[in-house]
Amino acid sequence: MDSKARDVSLGRRLAAITLDWMACYAIVAALSGGLGQMGPRQSPIILALFFMEVWVLTSLIGASLGQKIFGMRVVRFSDGASVSPMQALIRTLFLVLVVTAVTYDENGRGIHERISGTVLARV
Repeated sequence: MDSKARDVSLGRRLAAITLDWMACYAIVAALSGGLGQMGPRQSPIILALFFMEVWVLTSLIGASLGQKIFGMRVVRFSDGASVSPMQALIRTLFLVLVVTAVTYDENGRGIHERISGTVLARV
């Protein structure tokens, strides 16, 4: 993976993760009876739904909803092939720790990507 990771801008990454979060927020709000019925106890539910959405979709199709819409795909850093469910799990675990997702190396990879051996590439 030479320059594919650098092709994914921070803005594109933030737009995708925001879309994923807002989709999960909307689902929990709808199931809670609307925005007016939401309270602090829904926050862990939103985070759990976000975690499941990102992990399952990355495992199955190589991208979360937001990444798919914004033309990105998670691939193995070593050879650009599809990620394994375990790589997707590790990546998602560290992604929910936001600090790891906003620190980048010279290849444009966050800590969550280095630990899982993945990279976010443009499709």
